Amino acid sequence: MSQSGQSLERDLRSYGRRRGRKPSNRQQTLWSEVLPRIALPLDGEELRHPQRLFSPPVRDVWLEIGFGGGEHLLWQARQHPDVGIIGCEPFEDGVIKVLSAVASENVANIRVHADDARPLLRQLPDGSLGRVFVLFPDPWPKRRHHKRRLLSSETVSDIARAMRPGAELRIATDTGGYAWAILHAVLLRGCFEWTATCADDWRWRPSDWPATRYEAKALREHRKSYYFRFRRLDRR
Repeated sequence: MSQSGQSLERDLRSYGRRRGRKPSNRQQTLWSEVLPRIALPLDGEELRHPQRLFSPPVRDVWLEIGFGGGEHLLWQARQHPDVGIIGCEPFEDGVIKVLSAVASENVANIRVHADDARPLLRQLPDGSLGRVFVLFPDPWPKRRHHKRRLLSSETVSDIARAMRPGAELRIATDTGGYAWAILHAVLLRGCFEWTATCADDWRWRPSDWPATRYEAKALREHRKSYYFRFRRLDRR
């Protein structure tokens, strides 16, 4: 079996449902007509130059893993029209929300991968990403499920390889135990440095980091959120 095939076998499911309620006729139309126009090709040759996937041309490519309802993804795309943003999300209801906004606003700088991000990460070229976001991934709080957490050391290594030196990795969680596990996984191999200089740097969300529905839920349920920013170092 090839290395990529072995990796696919190792990818335990890190997310919950793929579908919510039955889609309406309009939602089915978005899925069948809009998604094919902005779906990310998974052909290795086409992915060799991610910037070429966007028209008009972009100066950089960013990746959001698990964009949920798309609030953050869409905000970044609107604020940075010269950046191509790849969004990965296996939950179809969330994908449809982004498709609706893309269709109604004619957003041109988003490409969507409606599936697990990990196989895609392994296909992206070295140093091809300028920023990566992983916001409120499923915490899998029960100890026996920790192996399903997305941000394992292996996934962090794949993220690091795809990022260029100086690129920024942003991660948020509302689970204290996962926060410590994330810090360990990200800093373990020495590919990243944590840019926080004081507690407020990870306790408060920066102004260029919009809120999401998951953060709002955490606030309603009186859970603290942690906002981590890391810089990719110039080392393998």
